[in-house]
Amino acid sequence: MAIYLIRHGETASNAARIVQTPDIPLSDRGSAQAERLAKRLATAGITDIVSSDLRRAVLTAEIVQRATAAQLHFDAGLQERNYGDIRGRAYAEFDVDILSPEYEPPGGETWSQFHARVDLLWPRIVNAARRATGSLAVITHGLVCHSLVTRHLTLGDQPPPLRWANTSVTIIDVEPPWQVRVLNSTTHLKGGTTDDRGTLSGL
Repeated sequence: MAIYLIRHGETASNAARIVQTPDIPLSDRGSAQAERLAKRLATAGITDIVSSDLRRAVLTAEIVQRATAAQLHFDAGLQERNYGDIRGRAYAEFDVDILSPEYEPPGGETWSQFHARVDLLWPRIVNAARRATGSLAVITHGLVCHSLVTRHLTLGDQPPPLRWANTSVTIIDVEPPWQVRVLNSTTHLKGGTTDDRGTLSGL
């Protein structure tokens, strides 16, 4: 049994470097990524899925659910950081790094508010994993993955990724110290046999 922490598939906004709106769907490429993810997870013993309720995560989760026959639940706490008034705008429009610790989006969540939300989320994930009869898949967003890995999980000698690839898989022990076994792996996208590290960026 394990927790599979997963980022959603690619969207058109990911590809175009646009701050995403809640209702953006998967692109054709993102749907294909999710299908390959589902194939990887089909024999992983996934019995339960908890997903963000934003559309790009929901669509990813539904594809995984069809392959695993797992129970699917949604948790708004898994949503990406709320970037408020700048959602829908291109990264290139800004003269600051909107992912920097200093940036606070107008009408959105501050970093402290975002991390506090994810901190409250982590015990719910652990409880869901302990209740599951098999492994739990958690389908969410890049900044949520980063917050969980840097604030709650044990990486050992592995540095946290700078970017989280679309449909990347991070595998975590269910019990403390919540050791990460596999980090940001995209082997299902590349047909490889080693755990590739993701390089795609975007919320």
